[in-house]
Amino acid sequence: MTNASARALRGRRVEAVDSIGMSHYRPQPGRLRIYLGAAAGVGKTYQCVGDALLARDEGVDIVVGYLEPHGRRDTEQRARALEHAPARRYGGGGRAETEVDLDWHSQRRPSVTIIDELAHTNAADAPHTKRYEDVEQLLGLGIDVWTTVNIQHLESLNDRIRSLTGVSVRETFPDRMLRDADEIRLIDLSPGALRERIAQGRVYPPERIDRALTGFFTVENLTMLRALALHELAEIAAAEARRVAGAEAQMSEGVLVAIGGRRESSTRLIRAGERVAERSDASLYVLVVEPADGRIDEETAATLNEAERLTTTLGGTFLRRRAENAADELIRETEAQNVSQVILGESHRSRLQRLAGPSLIEVVFRRTRGVDVYVIATPVVRHAVAEPADL
Repeated sequence: MTNASARALRGRRVEAVDSIGMSHYRPQPGRLRIYLGAAAGVGKTYQCVGDALLARDEGVDIVVGYLEPHGRRDTEQRARALEHAPARRYGGGGRAETEVDLDWHSQRRPSVTIIDELAHTNAADAPHTKRYEDVEQLLGLGIDVWTTVNIQHLESLNDRIRSLTGVSVRETFPDRMLRDADEIRLIDLSPGALRERIAQGRVYPPERIDRALTGFFTVENLTMLRALALHELAEIAAAEARRVAGAEAQMSEGVLVAIGGRRESSTRLIRAGERVAERSDASLYVLVVEPADGRIDEETAATLNEAERLTTTLGGTFLRRRAENAADELIRETEAQNVSQVILGESHRSRLQRLAGPSLIEVVFRRTRGVDVYVIATPVVRHAVAEPADL
């Protein structure tokens, strides 16, 4: 069950009838609350635990399902008053890692559980690859989940974050989690106030302070991230307002993204297409046109498989077609999927290729009517560094 359909079922019991006529009841889907921040250290987990203490005092059955305090003593001390789920260990020897214990939650069935760091990648032998998948399973059990995440982990923003900050964010979560959350609490802190907290040693240990302040946590980066967080919430609120006003009845158009065999450009185009589709309340389609004989090399095959996984993660439909003429197939799919917007990558053709005939972009412009065409340029990245482990 998707989060969108789950939300429609909340507030009532769901009855199911099995193949032999026996009726049984499924739990109501849990509700998702996200504590969203511009960056690490703004106080997401601290606020979440504080809200949990208030809820517990009001009689709510709430537990800490998994906490990542990163050595922040105030948060650790605050959380001690709450019931904690046991952490499940995976791996062995010096490589052992702890993750959410889904079996414990399934048996204990608390009303609410706190699952920190939504975008976290789980241990290799854990039941799910990503923590957001753990969260989805818990919601399916009827358990409300409170979770934390920073804006730079949003999947569709990945390329933009890299371009703006120079940081390559390795851990992401799908946009649908933020879009379909029942409640989003923005934990806001000005860049100056956050940098002061870091300088005071309240976010990182002394040996990491200088590197943090001169690296990722510059005023420029924090200002951009804060603006992105605020903008994302505004977009979600605007989309919700359109739905409340009945705009979903007109949501029949689609956004089509055409990709090739280059990994970096494909992921960039798909993420850009998802954002256009979200803002337009439209369906996302990603099209790749392979040679008519189906022959592609291993590197291209791996790129297309990765593109299909990303499309699925973002809630889109991946269209894999074979044709002699890519432009003809693109135009056909534009009509077949009722597409109103097309996303294409910037053309890098040699002078000889330009003389040989029009580009795909030119063909789409010439042969479509009533379709907006977006050409995504290759971004300029100042530098690319690995993301700090606990951002």
